[in-house]
Amino acid sequence: MPNVKLLDCTLRDGGYINDWRWGYSTARDLVDTLTRAGTDIVEVGFLRNVESYRPDVTVCNTIEELNRLLPDHTGHTMYSGMAMRSNYDIAKLSPYDGTGIEMIRITAHDYDIREGMDFAREVKARGYKLSINPINIMGYSDQDLLWILDQVNRIMPYQFSIVDTFGSMRRRDLQRIVSLVDHNLAPEIRVGLHLHENMALSFCLAQEFLDLHLNRDTTVDASLMGMGRIPGNLPIELVADYMNETLGTHYDIDELMDAIQDHIAPIKGEPAWGYTPAYFLSARYNLHRNYAEHYLGKGDLTNRDINHILAGIDRSKATVFDRDYADQLYREYQNRAIDDAAALDTLRGAFGGKTVLVLAPGASLGTGEGRAAVAGAGADCVVSANFCPEFCVPDYAFFTNSKRYEKIDAAALPCPIILTSNLHPVPGNALAVGYDRLSGPDAQDSVLGGNSVLMLLRLLRLCGAARVLLAGADGYRPDAPAYADDRLHPHTRRGAAYNAAMAGAIRACGLEVAFLTPSEYDR
Repeated sequence: MPNVKLLDCTLRDGGYINDWRWGYSTARDLVDTLTRAGTDIVEVGFLRNVESYRPDVTVCNTIEELNRLLPDHTGHTMYSGMAMRSNYDIAKLSPYDGTGIEMIRITAHDYDIREGMDFAREVKARGYKLSINPINIMGYSDQDLLWILDQVNRIMPYQFSIVDTFGSMRRRDLQRIVSLVDHNLAPEIRVGLHLHENMALSFCLAQEFLDLHLNRDTTVDASLMGMGRIPGNLPIELVADYMNETLGTHYDIDELMDAIQDHIAPIKGEPAWGYTPAYFLSARYNLHRNYAEHYLGKGDLTNRDINHILAGIDRSKATVFDRDYADQLYREYQNRAIDDAAALDTLRGAFGGKTVLVLAPGASLGTGEGRAAVAGAGADCVVSANFCPEFCVPDYAFFTNSKRYEKIDAAALPCPIILTSNLHPVPGNALAVGYDRLSGPDAQDSVLGGNSVLMLLRLLRLCGAARVLLAGADGYRPDAPAYADDRLHPHTRRGAAYNAAMAGAIRACGLEVAFLTPSEYDR
């Protein structure tokens, strides 16, 4: 009967969440627990070119370093490591001596797949069981995939894996690719499946794969609680339970639950892996997941915006993330060209030569002290940024962020509004200004994501304001609310580095700025 194996990749793929800093004792305990659970293969980490051995990290230069994580009693479990052709010197890999890690899984991109095959031959020549895992199998045409399978048949590895790197595989795709692989791969080579959770389909596709009952050996990859590079992987506890029920396997679910409770659940939070609409959109267009992550990091785009930007990405840029190209598309999308000359003339009359009080929606404006500072400011005019306060009526409300703008009734606001050109619709009481006119230098914008306070300061400088009083621009502090309105959520990765970048940008804005409320930017 064909043999089905379950491979756990928590320590390797899950390491994208914690930078592989598991801690030596935790990593050993995870390997030991997965072994006791009866997991067929446990992947203990990455082989990479790193400066030195760090016992708390599951990324190592040598197989001997990874072997230190293995338990004394291995049972029937096989252990593996992974190496990518482009970032590991094969000369560092010692020949297999019959102990420790037995399988090496190798990966390569579409642009270096030929070199990846040579790399695979080198690994096999050292005596290891070899698994060939081409990155993003959904990106290959059938003709290209047939060439890969021909090369694999010549190498004769232990395993060939179908890797859905961008999480873009649907059921019909799985059926087509598995059929093509099964009919063209030598029958002695087992077929693996590695799924990602972009479309929340990993468990469904794993069941489909197992229910095919191929007439060959197979392997399914998974990780504890689905931990992996966001949005994550197939949860091993789900597929183990399904295999126990349908295939008669005997994985110990209690051991898996213990590993999750002790080591995985406490990690999940910031950042939290799991299904997210933006990563579904990157999968929908079969794009590198970093595009979705990059646009999420801007903090001012809705999922609809991200969908429209991703839809326009050139296919030649799809599989390798290009930050400069992504920022170019972002600026083009935000700067929908308009004629803003009349609006600027009006705003020069409103702000020219005046002291302007700028209100940002920070938590300090929810306090009595903050509101008292605003009431006693003595400014010539008041402008709020990406919100309209309830405790006072500003002279203008300024909006740059579509996520915020969509939540208000612009026509019902008690003051005129100023919009940047990325926002629609434009009501009759609005003045629209070109987004590109107010965005910062490319590198700065990439970090600060079109921050509304900075854009408003640039507008005030453009319109000749004399001085700015700034309230509610609190910055980001651990375990402290960022906004007065708890419905407004910051991007989870904003912290000290963001605060420092904002402080520098405010100093460089060309205006005298005085802080009325405590701020991480006041430095």
